[in-house]
Amino acid sequence: MSSKNNSSWAFFGTSLFSVTILDELRSAGFVPNLLVTVPDKPKGRKLILTPSDTKIWAEKNGIPVFQPEKWDEDAVSKLSDYSFRFFVVASYGKIIPRHILDIPKHGALNVHPSLLPTLRGPSPIESAILKESGTGVTIIKLDKEMDHGPIIAQEKVLVDEWPPYTKDLENKLGMVGGQILVNVIPDWLLGKIKGIEQNHSLATFCKKIEKEDGKINLADSPEVNLRKIRAYHIWPGAFYLHQSGKREIRVIIKRAHIENGALILDRVLPEGKKEMGYKDFLRGLRN
Repeated sequence: MSSKNNSSWAFFGTSLFSVTILDELRSAGFVPNLLVTVPDKPKGRKLILTPSDTKIWAEKNGIPVFQPEKWDEDAVSKLSDYSFRFFVVASYGKIIPRHILDIPKHGALNVHPSLLPTLRGPSPIESAILKESGTGVTIIKLDKEMDHGPIIAQEKVLVDEWPPYTKDLENKLGMVGGQILVNVIPDWLLGKIKGIEQNHSLATFCKKIEKEDGKINLADSPEVNLRKIRAYHIWPGAFYLHQSGKREIRVIIKRAHIENGALILDRVLPEGKKEMGYKDFLRGLRN
């Protein structure tokens, strides 16, 4: 397969957000010559080596895959051999050093799921759900600092309900990000688009999400808890500890809503059991 504009290029990405962008690009005829992603990682209780979502996509679409452990001379040589004109980076998951970004003639475009300079960092989607009233997608040219480069294009993304669930928002942002790239890439290669420097004084930052961030107190504000439930519903899962007799049961909340100012739990995943309705969970404790 070759790109619509006959330009050799590589895509750096790992997650489902990346896959959504790749699907949008492929639909418009933009197919990468190489997919760069992280090495396979052990997952699950049996620690089975598992490929990234983008590697699975690439193999289905007949795209060569490159999974460098580190950015050494061999990695530089491999990327240089392709004579790439540009890179696209989206949710790659590792820092890409400047000497790699400088390999293609036209640099590297990054799809960041926030309205930069707000929410720079590793968790912009979850952080928007936790803190903001809306969000969007920004295309920047990558430089040596995190999410710092000049803005090439930016678009606010509207959703039907706020706060949304992470999966739904991630999918919408990926679709819009891919569509923006389709429009941007040809003009970017022709030199018709000049990046606009971000207003760095307005920058805000988000942190890496940890497992314990998902713990909630049901006595807290319904809105705060709803935001946590929807932000963390993929990982780490918003949970509370349910006191049942002398033992505590870890209960992950999968679905919830607010009704008459109160938080209503709809679907839960109790420790050691399958997902169920919250009323069924309570009924089972009484029986």
